[in-house]
Amino acid sequence: MNLTVKGRNIALTDSLSAYAEEKIGRLQKYLSAEARCDVELSAEKNPSIADNQVAEATIHTKGPVIRGREASGDMYASIDLVADKLERQVKKYRGKLIARTQGGHKQVFLDEGLALIEAEEHDDHGPLPIIVKTKQFMVKPMTAEEAAMQLDLVGHDFFVFTSSETQETAVVYRRRDGDYGLIEPQR
Repeated sequence: MNLTVKGRNIALTDSLSAYAEEKIGRLQKYLSAEARCDVELSAEKNPSIADNQVAEATIHTKGPVIRGREASGDMYASIDLVADKLERQVKKYRGKLIARTQGGHKQVFLDEGLALIEAEEHDDHGPLPIIVKTKQFMVKPMTAEEAAMQLDLVGHDFFVFTSSETQETAVVYRRRDGDYGLIEPQR
């Protein structure tokens, strides 16, 4: 696994970088050698935020993108929290792959990339919401079940993908009752 540690608004010391590499590096036993992990350590400048030490990690695999973000008052604690979160997500991903391959139909991921949109926070008190951030991404064909698995792994409320059955753009979302919903265009 290729691991990169970067710092933003923080002096990235050798000991902090080594600690992050050690903790996140534990995940190497679950991932292939081609996996890439980007870790970003940052400090929020707002003095009213108590948990201002933030650790974010994104793991790019042949299949899904696994992402975690944790914040606390201590950077070492934030690294521990994000490492634990990523380990749970990676184990969940591997467990689902094993269950699917043992169930008679093998799970296959394409290398083109993933359709991932992060839900951006916005202020509901303003007159009209405005678009403050735009993201572009590669959309890969997959089934609704694969998209639901991706949704679980990234921890967002929705996931945009191209249906491998209809070749149309679709959205999988998490319902309040814990189940999933699928939005498809009408023909």
